Amino acid sequence: MESYTDFALVYDTFMDETPYGEWAAFIHELIDEYGISKPCLKALSNENLGDNLLQEKNLVVELGCGTGNFTAEMSKLGYDMIGIDNSSSMLNIAMQKKEKDSIPAFYLEQDMRDFELFGTAGTFVSVCDSVNYLTDREDIVKMMKLVNNYLFPDGIFIFDFNTVHKYRDVIGDTTIAEDREDCAFIWDNFFDEETNINEYDLTIFVQEEGDSYRRFFETHYQRGYTLEEMLSMLEESGLAFLKAIDADTHNDADESSERIYIIARKDTDSNMQMDV
Repeated sequence: MESYTDFALVYDTFMDETPYGEWAAFIHELIDEYGISKPCLKALSNENLGDNLLQEKNLVVELGCGTGNFTAEMSKLGYDMIGIDNSSSMLNIAMQKKEKDSIPAFYLEQDMRDFELFGTAGTFVSVCDSVNYLTDREDIVKMMKLVNNYLFPDGIFIFDFNTVHKYRDVIGDTTIAEDREDCAFIWDNFFDEETNINEYDLTIFVQEEGDSYRRFFETHYQRGYTLEEMLSMLEESGLAFLKAIDADTHNDADESSERIYIIARKDTDSNMQMDV
């Protein structure tokens, strides 16, 4: 899971075209349609809830927040945010942004498979294929059970994941290279059809002084999942499935979907004991 170390230094440079603002706007629409959380500044003051319960209901927790780009966009929309990530290198950058831009978010260095909160949250989110870094089925179920455990009654979990189709048929065994003004990378991608594990080897060059460059190397592993596999894990975790959406078209997900949003709800009708 601890993949982003040296790469954290250049992560934002190479992800500068990622539409975090558009993602946040879409997640906001989904929360508004399916969820219970409200942007803090727009929270209804006449709800028959105590202040603490209202705060928990409107709290949004992001799993795999990285350098905090999506967290910041959600904060701009007025949401009370907690970002969780297990990479200290990524979180250090998120904290620098928080201080520089006065972002009202709270960050925790924790593993999404074993996180702890002091209370519940009305919404959990995970974007940018963070879930794919969980390459064992048992780890995803464990994470989902934890989310179910910490969700406010009727709260929702929205997450995305890359499909087997994307890793196998779209990315495949390819090499990608990109050169920027003060850094560059080479991405060698390998997909194993027996395990559905996608390996990408990153070679990064970062300019330091003058024409001197530092070279470092990282290997990342992600696993592709089918929609059927993900729904099976949701059922095992006790979360109630609501909808699967193609992340590109925003239509219903199908076999051609490369990245899928899943919306699930805490099943308040179930009395099953969660083993977390």
